[in-house]
Amino acid sequence: MNDTQLETLEQVRQFLEGSEAISFQIESKDARYHWLQHTLVKFRYLQLSKTDKGLITRYLRKMTGYSLAQVKRLIRQYRKTGHLVRKQRTSQGFQPKYTREDKLLLAGLDERHNTLSGPATKKLCERAYQVFGETEYQRLAGISIAHLYNLRKSKTYIGQRHQYEKTNPVRFKDW
Repeated sequence: MNDTQLETLEQVRQFLEGSEAISFQIESKDARYHWLQHTLVKFRYLQLSKTDKGLITRYLRKMTGYSLAQVKRLIRQYRKTGHLVRKQRTSQGFQPKYTREDKLLLAGLDERHNTLSGPATKKLCERAYQVFGETEYQRLAGISIAHLYNLRKSKTYIGQRHQYEKTNPVRFKDW
């Protein structure tokens, strides 16, 4: 390790001690990865002592806002491949089977029938689709009873279906 690198490590140490309450974060994820790799190369991370590696790890966490586990994962990737590559997610993730319109349809059905039990509501949906040919009930006709209750807990359903119970007055007896 040469003298200029020691100065730089000492500067990092002083920076971390003086900026405990301040948090820094690099804007874009691509910029963070680029900066992380540049910093690991600049400090020759793989050749550092254990103490200095801990110091640089703290510095990387402070500047990127990443957790310790995330920084260690990125350092492991750098150690293994020699560079950092951001893997972007390509899929859209989980697509819900029941749409917003299905939840609104269920809310309307419950409004008309005063929120029947799950099995009774499921039967109404099946009859609406199979007997009366109402195609908008196609997905709800195949819903499980348990999932019907899950839909009733959704924000869309609750926002559409307001259930208010009147307060019953209490009369006190004259003593």
